[in-house]
Amino acid sequence: MTFFRAAVCAALFLAALARGVAAEDVTLSSPDGAVEITGTLLGFDGEFYRVETQFGELTVDGSGVTCDGPGCPSLSGFVAEITLAGSATMSEVLLPALVEGFALRNGYQTRRETLPDGNFSQVLLRGRNPAARFTFVVSNTDAGFDALIADEADVAMALREIRPHEQQAAQAAGLGDLTQPGRSRVLALDAFVPVVSPGNPVQHISVPQLAAVLSGEITNWKSLGGPDAPISVHMPVAESGLAQAVEDRLMAPAGAAVSDRVQRHDRSRTLVQRVLVDPFAIGISSYAERGTSRMLALTGPCGFSLQASRRAVKTEDYPLTVPMFLYLPARRLPKVARDFLSYVRGPAAQAVIRRAGFVDQAPERISVSQQGSRLANAVQAAEGAEGLAELQRLVGTLREMRRLTVSFRFEPGSARPDAQSRSNIEHLARALEAGEYDARQLIFAGFSDGVGGAEENRKIALKRAEAVRDAVVEAAETADFSRVELRAEGFGEALPMACDDSDWGRQINRRVEVWLK
Repeated sequence: MTFFRAAVCAALFLAALARGVAAEDVTLSSPDGAVEITGTLLGFDGEFYRVETQFGELTVDGSGVTCDGPGCPSLSGFVAEITLAGSATMSEVLLPALVEGFALRNGYQTRRETLPDGNFSQVLLRGRNPAARFTFVVSNTDAGFDALIADEADVAMALREIRPHEQQAAQAAGLGDLTQPGRSRVLALDAFVPVVSPGNPVQHISVPQLAAVLSGEITNWKSLGGPDAPISVHMPVAESGLAQAVEDRLMAPAGAAVSDRVQRHDRSRTLVQRVLVDPFAIGISSYAERGTSRMLALTGPCGFSLQASRRAVKTEDYPLTVPMFLYLPARRLPKVARDFLSYVRGPAAQAVIRRAGFVDQAPERISVSQQGSRLANAVQAAEGAEGLAELQRLVGTLREMRRLTVSFRFEPGSARPDAQSRSNIEHLARALEAGEYDARQLIFAGFSDGVGGAEENRKIALKRAEAVRDAVVEAAETADFSRVELRAEGFGEALPMACDDSDWGRQINRRVEVWLK
């Protein structure tokens, strides 16, 4: 581990040199000489200087000052430098594809430059002249946050939310509150999936069984209905966002920890290769990087079966989703970086994300007729005449509508929407502001777990639906709500997604969906 962190630090040092930000003294002077600012140049984005002075860090408009000193950048040959550090899954495939798409859309040519330790840069060219350089420091989520906090990267790539100690360190470093709107965004979606070799006879596994396999409680395939053979377990390295998502989303609710005997891998493709050649292996892989391995369906004692698919990940019907985050400091980035961040939210970028094998966030509409397995599960789970009556009310209300591929869930033990849901609120708010749903009706449909009485669950579900609707309305500041109808409905436990026999299953069932007429 010491060697690994040393390699990451070396890569970040080289990336810092590539960024061309010299910690040297400069003096910025107004045209009449009445105002002078002296300090250490921290950065220049082609428009603004960022200088550390005796009064603290200042950002100064370059059009109104002249620069003198050894740290002054060349204005005529300026090349925007953007360094991204963190998740290997994001930096090796997804972000380079998006940079290529952005370059093509804006008339740039691109050139790839190889750096030590598997790092690289993508240079955007106008003719033969470099205009911008995107440098990728390929590491993991932990190292990405470390680099951002140390001002050695402009963007952190992460497969999880920032944690409290990282948030505090970022604020202490002057990066602002990285949990606030605008400081992070969900770029795309992935999921972690249990994978085996195609020849393995086991087809499904329950969530408690999967946690027991990872913790070392279950060690033989016979316990899972397979052959009498020991299970070989493979996972990403502990510092990766995917492994931490497994800890947070799967192991913590089960009250278990991953065994020390699990074999760890720093690349998903290496993990998948090991699983493919071992008929008695199971691995936790990224959905986008599962290769030719076979995914196990998630099942439970109530008979539900959840299979990962692009649409199931997008709607979060497959519950082990992993949002792919970009975290940004509370300072100006070069204009080309700001343009790139605007591009990745648009429809052209969503097409690039799909082609790269990841799950995009472009909204899709799903009819009731395409809800067959969900409705079959609901009929199976309905209890008595009251349960069937509620299910009939749900179908009667939604049968002429289409479900949008956005879902809203909440942090454990909290009424606060989770990270992906906060991103969904922003996406839906922007669509309302753009008038995409004018003259339409949107129903925010709330659902609960099956614990408690039906009437109480219906009220709880309605409150969740109203809370999400109100959050969307608040975020859509410029929307004309006279042109769209927004309703909230609570359907309680009528449409469960998972078995209610565990905290994990009950958490999955507590959600809000959006339906369009």
